[in-house]
Amino acid sequence: MSSELTTKYLDQYRQFLDEITDHISTTRIRMAKAANRETVSLYWWLGEQIVLKQNQYGWGQSVVEKLSHDLKSRFPGMKFGFSPQNLWYMRQFYLEYKDKPILQQAVGEIPWGQNLLIISKVKDDAQRMYYLTQTKKQGWARDTLRDQITTQAYQRHVLAEKTHNFNTTLPKQLAQQAYESMKDVYMLDMLNIAEPVLETEIERRIVEKIKDVILELGQGFSFIGNQYRIVTPDSEVFIDLLFFNRRIQSLVAIEIKRSRFKPEYAGKMNFYLNLLDDFVKEPHENPSIGIILCGEHTKFDVEYALRGIQKPVGVAGYQLTRELPEKLKGVLPNPQELEQKILFELGVEKTHQKSDLTATV
Repeated sequence: MSSELTTKYLDQYRQFLDEITDHISTTRIRMAKAANRETVSLYWWLGEQIVLKQNQYGWGQSVVEKLSHDLKSRFPGMKFGFSPQNLWYMRQFYLEYKDKPILQQAVGEIPWGQNLLIISKVKDDAQRMYYLTQTKKQGWARDTLRDQITTQAYQRHVLAEKTHNFNTTLPKQLAQQAYESMKDVYMLDMLNIAEPVLETEIERRIVEKIKDVILELGQGFSFIGNQYRIVTPDSEVFIDLLFFNRRIQSLVAIEIKRSRFKPEYAGKMNFYLNLLDDFVKEPHENPSIGIILCGEHTKFDVEYALRGIQKPVGVAGYQLTRELPEKLKGVLPNPQELEQKILFELGVEKTHQKSDLTATV
C-alpha cells in the first residue's frame, strides 16, 4: 500500500473514529439526563406515598426509620438513597412542589443534590424557578449553585436596576437579550483578592480563573483574550478583556476600573466598540457590546455619560471578596459564636430536627 493510500486510509479512519466518539458522548449525556429524571421522579413518588400513607393510616415519624431500614435491606446498593434523612427530603420535596405544576416540570431537569440545595436556601417561587433554570442551562455543580445563591445572583441578575443604553442603541429583541445577559454587580471573589490591587492584577487573576469567571458572567460567554490588540492606521489599542456571547451573537468588551465611574470611561468604550465593529466583528454578528466594571457608580452619572453614545454600553459594579478583612478577624465573633450569644440572650435552646434541610445540605 502506497503512502498516499495509507494517509487517505488514516484520514478516513480518524473521521470514522471522531463520528463514533461524538455519538457515544452525546448518547452518554442523554442517558445521564434520563437517569437523573427517573431518579427525581422516583424520589417524588416516594415522598408522595409517605405523605399519603401517613395521612391515611395516621403513621408517625417512626415509619420513615422503619421504611429506610427495610428498603436498604432489599436494595443494599442504594443505602444513601434510602437513608432516613433522604426519605425525609423526599417527603419535603413533594410537599414543597405538589401544588406548583410549573416548578414540578423544572425540578426533574437538575440533579437531586441541587434540588435539595434550592429547597433549603431559596423560599420564593420566582427565585426557585430562576435557580432551577440557570442550573439546567449552565450545568451548575452544587458548589457553584451554592455560591450563586449565597451571592444573590437572582437579585443581581433579575431584580437589580441595571445601568445601560441598550434600549436606544440596539434593536428591541437584542436589547432585551443584552439586558438579560448583564448583572448589576459581578462577584469576583473567586480571584482571592482581599486588599486593593492594580487593575492589571485583577485582569491577570481573571485570566487565571477564567472558567469560574465565565460561570459568573452567565450563559453563552466564551473567552477570546485579554489585552486584545487592535491596530489602527495611527496607533494601537488594547482592550482589557474580550468575550463572545453565543446567545446574543455579539463581541463583549469588558473594561475594569478600580475607581468610581467617570464619564470619560464611556467615551473610551465607545471608541473600542467602533473599532471592534469595523475591524473585528464578522458580517453575520450583532453589534459589539461594552461593559464597564467599576468600583462604584451612580445612576445619574452613567445616564448622562451614556446620553448620545451610539454604541451599546452597560456599567456594572464588582465585588472582589466576601471574606472578613484580616484586621477585623479575631475582633468580631464568627457566625456560630454570634448565633449562640443571641440565642442565649433570648433564652432559646438550639435544636436540630431531621426534616430541616439546611442542617445538612
